[in-house]
Amino acid sequence: MIVYVTRKLLLTIPLLWGVITLIFILVQLSPGDATDRFFTPETPPEVRAMVMEKWGLDQPVGVQYIRMLTNLLSGEFGYSIPQERPVFEIIGEKLPNTIQLSLVTLFFLMGTGVLLGLSQAVRQYSWWDNIVSVVSLFFYSMPTFWLALVLILLFAVKMEALPIAGMTDPVMHAMMTPTEQLWDRLVHMILPGAALGIAGAAGIARYTRASMLEVVQKDYVRTARAKGAAERVVITRHALRNALLPIITLFGLNLPFLFSGSVLVEYIFGWPGMGRVIVDAIFQQDTPLIIACFFVYTLLVVGGNLIADLLYLLVDPRIRLR
Repeated sequence: MIVYVTRKLLLTIPLLWGVITLIFILVQLSPGDATDRFFTPETPPEVRAMVMEKWGLDQPVGVQYIRMLTNLLSGEFGYSIPQERPVFEIIGEKLPNTIQLSLVTLFFLMGTGVLLGLSQAVRQYSWWDNIVSVVSLFFYSMPTFWLALVLILLFAVKMEALPIAGMTDPVMHAMMTPTEQLWDRLVHMILPGAALGIAGAAGIARYTRASMLEVVQKDYVRTARAKGAAERVVITRHALRNALLPIITLFGLNLPFLFSGSVLVEYIFGWPGMGRVIVDAIFQQDTPLIIACFFVYTLLVVGGNLIADLLYLLVDPRIRLR
């Protein structure tokens, strides 16, 4: 197990290097730079040169690239030029909020999707199976940003049942008890979490149904029924555990997808997370912040795949034997 995890982590190094290099090249090829906001057409050339020298943008591209890699190896992401703050400080403020929203959404979509798919499989071709299939296909094909806008219009504007934006109540949160503060956070998380999780839950439901219908035809499931095992035991102990293997793959893929897909959702709902940070960084051509954001997202992709691989070992003993 230790050797396996170590090998996976070592393979992360060339992946991170490739992603960072690609992002650096794309940013360098884009017109302008992060210091454009400091200048006007009337700015004297010597002032422009002074600002460029301050941030090291007057150096050759190769020197800037080496400096960036050196900073990353030393654990420093550099400074955000537009915000004039350490990049590590900016990400440290916003990343926990994105992780909080994404993890809650992940457990919601996995749990809801598996339960719906399981209920469809045990009631194949019933009215319930047909209704859930149509509804899940509808939501699975719906763009996330459009669903977010529909949820805002329906539940926040029309019904006035849920807050539109933000992570907490800007006025009353500080005066609430700890229990009320927790509830306030959960209420503000419902709409962005639903926008992120409904399509994912619909996809998980369809995959679970297909996987369960394939597994229940296996010989060991027929044998369990022939021995007189209760149907609940046959489904949960014999069929579901083996049907979860492709679902675990989706778990590993959904984790990084939630972080990347949350960019637009966070921006729409005003959630103070990495979404607004990365959108602003791209528009401002803030190279250190852009690279740091993609560095974090790449780590999350690798981490999600590693978690999925480890869950394989828990669900299927045959993988441990190999």
